[in-house]
Amino acid sequence: MKEKISKKTVWLTFLFAVVLIVGVFSGKATVSALSPQAVLKIGKTNVTKETYSMQKGSRAVLKVSVKKWEGKKMKITYSSSDEKAVAVTAKGVVKAKKAGTAKVKATVSSGKKKVTAWTNIKVVEKESSKSGQTNSLVAYFSCTGTTKPLAEYAAEYLNADLYRIKPKTPYTEEDLDYNNSDSRAVKEQEDDRARPEISGSVEAMEDYDTVVLAYPIWWGQAPRIISTFLENYDFSGKTIVPFCTSHSSGIGSSDTDLHALVDDSVTWKKGKRFAAGTSKEEVVQWLEETGIKPLKAEENGQMGQAFNFKTKTVTLNSGYEMPLNGLGTYSLLDEECVNSVSEALKRGVRLIDTAYMYENEKEVGEAVRNSGIPREEIFVTTKLYPSQYDHPKKAIDNALKRLDTGYIDLLLLHHPGKNDVKAYKAMEKAVKEGKVRSIGLSNWYIEELEEFLPQVTITPALVQNEIHPYYQESEVISYVHSLGIVMEGWYPFGGRGYTAELLGDKVISAIAEAHGKSSAQVILRWNLQKGVVVIPGSSNPDHIQENTEIYDFELTEEEMEQINALNRDEKHDWY
Repeated sequence: MKEKISKKTVWLTFLFAVVLIVGVFSGKATVSALSPQAVLKIGKTNVTKETYSMQKGSRAVLKVSVKKWEGKKMKITYSSSDEKAVAVTAKGVVKAKKAGTAKVKATVSSGKKKVTAWTNIKVVEKESSKSGQTNSLVAYFSCTGTTKPLAEYAAEYLNADLYRIKPKTPYTEEDLDYNNSDSRAVKEQEDDRARPEISGSVEAMEDYDTVVLAYPIWWGQAPRIISTFLENYDFSGKTIVPFCTSHSSGIGSSDTDLHALVDDSVTWKKGKRFAAGTSKEEVVQWLEETGIKPLKAEENGQMGQAFNFKTKTVTLNSGYEMPLNGLGTYSLLDEECVNSVSEALKRGVRLIDTAYMYENEKEVGEAVRNSGIPREEIFVTTKLYPSQYDHPKKAIDNALKRLDTGYIDLLLLHHPGKNDVKAYKAMEKAVKEGKVRSIGLSNWYIEELEEFLPQVTITPALVQNEIHPYYQESEVISYVHSLGIVMEGWYPFGGRGYTAELLGDKVISAIAEAHGKSSAQVILRWNLQKGVVVIPGSSNPDHIQENTEIYDFELTEEEMEQINALNRDEKHDWY
């Protein structure tokens, strides 16, 4: 009997040891599995135990979750190892102050239990560029003009910066004579050590994560100047997406032959050959297939989207495109509202702004449905009022019924109020259910946003506030943009009782005269160039038309500064 018990004990001990060893080596020990894990996110990106890059001067919101403690009351505190480089507020708002790296730690406690999570925040410098700041670069070499338009298509789709690789000594027609064995191009291609010099350089290459590299095919290979470009910079950790253009040749090994010129840590996407005259749609389709997508603010939690003045749209962090100019319908009622919206749609306006408190959602919906324009081409914004925050689901469903447009493009909370977080969470649910495409806030400022954002899951796509030359809110605009949120302004002409003074301002009138435009058009253009979507209201068809004609001129930096100097911090409404 003793002997049997002894064998059984040994056998059980052996099995227990095996379980422990397997658990340790697999990283799935039972003790570890039972421990609650805190997760840090910025936007949709899990940054736990990772290094996350931010531009100097930008802000991002940290969100912390502990799955095993969902529904429980939690206390969260934040700390930074270097407050001079990276500061973090009690609400989890990270501020990139100067170049450097700091460890940001979140400590979460529930009752007597406590867990921590950390991330490294790297602050980098970056020059601003006319095309907008992005983490993608399209670099191209083009002699005959075949490659250039395709590179521009890629840059436009990706919201990327565009860089032309220019030879220090330009290629002449004789240099490109393929039939002459003594021509410059032929000799360079025959010498794999040839490195033609490049004129100029890419500023802050270290800030780009993805580089799209475009070139023509020369004798089955990339021109040697592409080798010069690749050897001139450190591409460590980046993704390179090559494509070539040619009249008949395929891409061959021209893309894979370039791999040896950069660090092994570079991720190369499979190259693609395009014929001359390839359409933008084909280029975009290929980029989508490679998995390279336009930079979306919510994905990196900090950067705003650049306005596209060609398409007159901006891509929200939800992925949907929104027009840059629209029609505000405040104070428009009954037939006047129907007629005004109808006139706006006839004149090319595709953004209509309404609200529960405007009491005209039904009329807006009627004009949209009867316009003859496909629903997906019209962008409808409406808002919930604080009196509805107690029963937000009912309020959302009622808005859908009144509009009767199938879905709501953008739903905002009209301004802060009791239960605004509860209402926003209902809007988040409506997004998942397909009732609403994008959500945001109206009349939220920096302090309110810092309090509100850590409490919600979906980063607002847009913030809509009062903005005009006498109340410019430049700090708020910069803050909102730094979070990857689009800014929209109401009362662009100052609001009732103030419009005549603003439109008659001597500075604005002089700028308008210089451009052959109206003061109203100058003010709207000033907003757009500051990165602010505009929704002027009007029932006058001529004024509605006038407010759309703002894309055929551009204010100079000096003119922008002149209007910026008019700021009085003079708010014209109580919101």
